[in-house]
Amino acid sequence: MNDAPILICYDGSDDAQRAIDAAADLLGPRRAVVLDVGPPLTPAESLAVMAPVTPGAAFEEVNEDDARQRARAGAELARRAGFDAEARADVAAPSWEGIVEVADEVDAAVIVLGSRGLKGAREAFVGSVSHAVTEHAGRPVLIVPPPHDRPRAS
Repeated sequence: MNDAPILICYDGSDDAQRAIDAAADLLGPRRAVVLDVGPPLTPAESLAVMAPVTPGAAFEEVNEDDARQRARAGAELARRAGFDAEARADVAAPSWEGIVEVADEVDAAVIVLGSRGLKGAREAFVGSVSHAVTEHAGRPVLIVPPPHDRPRAS
């Protein structure tokens, strides 16, 4: 068995929780790094940085602290699911770049992330982190889709 950790992307969403559960079912107990990648600046912070007295680095530190808190919560969920999990936080824009960089740094066996299921124009406008990670990771990526709301066939 490969002893490289898996990288689980966690942003506090139901989709991220579903990804943890799916990874536990499919990959079994093993080492995991649970990562949240925050933005260096949110859109509101970007406007505030335009003011001459507001340091942009202060916002980046706040955003990294927020990401660290989410990563810790995700690592706790991963531990409950059976993983030997550690929390990791980063800030990057776009977020997929931060995910790929951390995956390279820890030499992740696989990257696990949930998908919001965006389609069409909305995906083109908002972007798809899962698609970008898959395109640039150079390693296996497990994308856990949102649940179907359709009734199952008997």
